[in-house]
Formats: sequence, C-alpha cells, structure tokens
Amino acid sequence: MTSSSHYQRLVIKLGSNLLTAGTDRLDLEVMASLVGQVAKLHARDAEVIIVSSGAVAAGKHKLGLTRERRGIPFRQVLAAVGQSHLMDAYDQLFSWHGIIVAQTLLTKTDLADRQGYLNARNTLLALLDLKVISIVNENDVVAVDELQGTTFGDNDNLSAMVATLVDADALIILTDIGGLYTADPALDPSARLIETVDGVDSEVEAQAGRSSSSGRGTGGMVTKLQAAKIATSFGIETYIAGGREPNVLVRIADGEKVGTKFTAHSNRLESRKRWMLSGLSQRGALIVDKGAARAIVEQHRSLLPAGISKVSGDFGRGDVVAIMGPDQVIIAYGVVNYGSVDVSSIRGKRSSQIQELLGYQYGEEIVHRNNLVLK
Repeated sequence: MTSSSHYQRLVIKLGSNLLTAGTDRLDLEVMASLVGQVAKLHARDAEVIIVSSGAVAAGKHKLGLTRERRGIPFRQVLAAVGQSHLMDAYDQLFSWHGIIVAQTLLTKTDLADRQGYLNARNTLLALLDLKVISIVNENDVVAVDELQGTTFGDNDNLSAMVATLVDADALIILTDIGGLYTADPALDPSARLIETVDGVDSEVEAQAGRSSSSGRGTGGMVTKLQAAKIATSFGIETYIAGGREPNVLVRIADGEKVGTKFTAHSNRLESRKRWMLSGLSQRGALIVDKGAARAIVEQHRSLLPAGISKVSGDFGRGDVVAIMGPDQVIIAYGVVNYGSVDVSSIRGKRSSQIQELLGYQYGEEIVHRNNLVLK
C-alpha cells in the first residue's frame, strides 16, 4: 500500500503525563489508541520513530512504590526496572498489528561523537528500511545530570535531536494539553490556542510560562519550545498537540492543522547540506570514476568502493568528505563509513571483498545514500 500522508517520515514524542493519563502507572488504553494510529500510518508505508517517556512511572508502579524518593540514583533504578515493562507494553500492543518494535537507548555523548552519531543514524535508518518501529529513550541508567553535557535533560529535546538525526519530515510532540496557549487553559478559561508559530522568539518563549502543564514528566512547555526551535532550524515542521485528540497522529500526517504548528525555517536539504559543510568540517576527498559519479548524481545511489579511483586527505570514520568526479569537480558531500586508510585499501574493489581485505566490515558502502548530499 502506498503512502498518502503529507509527511512520510515522522518522529513522535509521547510524554509521561499522556501515557499515564495523570496517574502513577501506564494507561494501556491510551497507549493502545496511540499505537493503533501509528499502525495506520505504518500501513501506508509512512516511516515512524517513537520517542517515549514513561519508564520511570512504569518502574515506580512495578516496584509498588507509593511515595516519591528523590535523587538521581533512585531515578535510574526506576528507569532500569520500568524500561523493560514499557517495552513489553509496546511490544504486545504493536504485535496485535503485526509490527515489530526495537528498543533504542541514547545519550548525548552518543551523538556528540562522530562515529556514535553515524552509528545511531545508520541503525535508525536501517530499522526504518526494515519497517521496524524504534522506541527511543534516553539511557537514564548511564546518563546522569552531574556529568555536565551528557544528558538531553528531557525527552522533548531528545525527540528533536532524533528528528534531525534521521532527517524527519515532521516532529510531533503529544502531550496532555492541546498545544501552546496564550495562558494556562487549566486556570484561565479565556486562554486561546496559538495555531501557528513562524519562529520561536523571546515573545513565544514567554508564552511557555503562561501555558504550562503539570505532572510527572521532566519536561514542560519550555522544553517543548526548545525542541521546536531545534527541529525547525533544521527544516523540520513541528507540532505540539493533545494526545487525546481523536486520530491526532493520522490527521497531522495528512496535513491537517491540529494543536500548534511550528513552521520550518528552511527545507531539509538546505539544512543537511549546511550541517555537512559546517557541523562536521570536510576532512578529505574521494575521486570517483564516471560510472560512480553518474550513479550518485542521476540515480541517487550509494558510493561503493569499486567506484573510487583516488583518496585524498586524512579522515576517519564518520567524517565528512567531498566526492569529486573524474575532473575533480565536487559533485557531493558525504559521511564516510570507513577512514582514509581503509578506503585506500579497498578502493576499486568489490564490496564483497571488504571483510577479506580489512578483517572487518561496517557496511557495503563507503558513503550510504542516506548520508550523502548533492552539491
């Protein structure tokens, strides 16, 4: 079945308050409804990644705890216990629809490191190719706030980073309120929903303090706006919407305005190219033959070792390199799966020979098409 969705690749963030329905345990009825909507998108061949909160709440319920205990180590205990319970719930709910799920735990250091970034990106994209739904969460067991800079701090910001990681078309943040309001709708009956935000500036950020949700999650409207700011700057349209809205995910995927829509600042191709040129500076170049150049430019294919005629510069796995045609004119930029020493050893060879020549293999491609942008 072909997709009729307005957005093809979606990252969906599900908050603790939504998944627990305001209680101290996972609400399977709420989860079943959301899973059913994801299954509808999946049946259309839409690609979906879920960033899910709820592990701490699940752990607290599983351990039978009725009072709050403070401290990061104990929160890590709750996450360790609850993570398997949360995944078990998703596994059972998605299995009713014949869909396989995969658990993916990330920390900020995973994405700060070039190789970690590449590994995470390649894994998530491979899972999408296999039509597996990734359930992403921060690895609370090893990421602690005292290690400055190692945590995302909340799953809102994590969802934005995942959306940029996989070049999502849209980020949907579902919560227990309907979006960004002019005031807290729970306290002010005259509060008005802001349907569209063209840029997250100081005025919009001021709304976060007036349109806030209570609850058990680590985030709030402030972190949701931070996530929207990150995602839209990378060309990804973002929605903050109520998770209990009927068929909310399908409606947004179809282009309907639900909740608050944050418009993207640029298209994804421009953002991806900008990241390759400035986020990770160019470390070298690969000169390819006519056949490989044509395959890259005209057929949008990956770069295989057989098509490489020359290696220039000293670069490592995960670095950005320029890809040049036989005339040494740049035709594309890409993130390499192999360092310069390895590429020099396998250039001109068949992909099936990589393991034999190197003793290991990171994939058949030197640059996968998902990690390549035409100039």
